Parts: sequence; C-alpha cells; structure tokens
Amino acid sequence: MLRRSPKSVYRVLICGLLLLTTRSAGFAQQPSLPPESVVLGAGDLVSVHVFREDALDSKIRVKDAGTLTLPLIGTVTVAGLSAADAAATIAKRFEAQGFLNAPQVTVLVEESAAREVEVLGDVAKPGPVTLNGRRPLLDVLAEAGGLLKTADRHVTIRRVSGSIDTVFIPNTLISAPPMVDALVAPGDAVLVPRAGIVYVLGDVGRPGGYLMEDDAHLSLLQALSLAAGASKTASEGGAHLIRRVHGETLEVPLHLKDVERGKLPDPALENNDIVYIPFSFSKNLALGSASVAASASSAIIYAAY
Repeated sequence: MLRRSPKSVYRVLICGLLLLTTRSAGFAQQPSLPPESVVLGAGDLVSVHVFREDALDSKIRVKDAGTLTLPLIGTVTVAGLSAADAAATIAKRFEAQGFLNAPQVTVLVEESAAREVEVLGDVAKPGPVTLNGRRPLLDVLAEAGGLLKTADRHVTIRRVSGSIDTVFIPNTLISAPPMVDALVAPGDAVLVPRAGIVYVLGDVGRPGGYLMEDDAHLSLLQALSLAAGASKTASEGGAHLIRRVHGETLEVPLHLKDVERGKLPDPALENNDIVYIPFSFSKNLALGSASVAASASSAIIYAAY
C-alpha cells in the first residue's frame, strides 16, 4: 500500500481547495445573458428547422397578420414572440396535434423587416421611430427628440395587441434618471399629451399660464404661489374662478382670505381654469369674464423646470 506523508496530503488538500475556489469565482463572474429583445413581426423572413425531420423544415416570411403557415400544423401566430419563444410554440403545436414526440425546433431570423413605432403629441420630432425589437420607452422618446416642456408626464402606449398602458415619467431627468422600465415593441403607438394649464391673471406678481406638471394636480394656493402671490394693491375679496363647463362660462367667487387662513379647503383646479385677482378699487380695471378669457390666450406659459 502506498502511504503518503502528512505534508503531501496537506498539499493535495490545499490544491483542491484552491481549484474549487477558482472555479467558483469563475462561475460567479459569468454575466447572466440578457433576455432576447428582438421579436418577430410582419415581413420577417425566418427559417424553421425541426431536428431529424428535414421534410418539415421551412423558410417562410411572417404574414401581415403575424402568422406562419407550416407543414402539418398549419397557421401559428408568432408576432411579438422572440425566436426562442416562437420555436417553443411551434414545438408544442407539433406535439399537441400528435405529429411528433418532444420535437426540437429552432427558429432563426434570416431577414428582419424594419418596423416602426408612431410617436405622437408633445415631443420635439413627432412621427415614426424605426425599431428592430423591443426598446425602453425613454429610448423611443429620445429618438423622437424628447418631451417638450408643455408635455404631460403621463405617456400612453397603445399596444399592437390592442391593450393600452399609461406610464408616468417623473420630472427628474436633470437631477436623476427616472425609473421607467416600460418597453415599446414594433407596431405600438406612443402618445404624449399636452399638460393641463391653469391661468393666474390680474394683480399678481407673475401673471401667466402654469403647467399642471408631474401628478397633473394644482390647487388654488399652489397656483398663486407659482404666480408669486397677490400684489399688495390687489383686491383679494373680488377674486374669482372662471371655468368652462359644457360650453358655458361659469364664474365662481374665491374666498381667498379664508382659504389662506385654513378656514376653507384649498380647491383643486382643472385644465384651462382661470384664477383672476382684480386690482384694487384705486386701480380699478373691471374686466368681464370674456375679456379675462381673451387675455389668457396671449399669456406667457411657465413651467417649473
């Protein structure tokens, strides 16, 4: 029997531990593969290969309806699927219809047809953006030139499947990138609406229109704060709200002093509301609601950024 000295046994153990440590470190450093971002769509030319079933192999173009017509199993919908998911779907169809047992199917994209996402609304360059696969919403908006300062932060994605998603993009692009993980696929449409505007006019520090940014909510006191408050010469007792409801113009008195003192709740404002703070009687410029509304059309629009 071969007998090893304690020193040789010790060396073997040390080498073994070092080998295991090195291998473990190597496995830990291997990056995980990202999920496939390219999806199939109308016009793509794909090859379908079934292992050991050459007669079932096909090279075929995806139809406008997003389908492939394959031997034995007929029509299979593949639009919006990655090549791997399409292969799995085809394999399940062969097995479910009793033609093959545990088939191995491979789908390869031979030619990828350029597909577009329509970006509409308050962006710098509205129009089609070409995609070859899923892309983050922020990347698509960047391709469209980015959001205008008048844009609402609630962006709508109309999916090619017919579903609709609304994604909120906080106004933190300057200080920190927002956490937006929504993906846009070819055939989708992205709509960026215009933010609501509240007008604060009359005897205030900075009369003009103010965007209802981020959460799209603005109260009376918030709007007055953005407008630098009522001037010392203002007649706060005559403050009123002008609002269009079902085509009619309504004037609602605003008890500004009571709201400022907390005696009355701070009312929420709506898109296109006009808050008018008249001048004092010594500087009386009595204006009707029609005149005030007309002046709003030429008011300066302010954003918070």
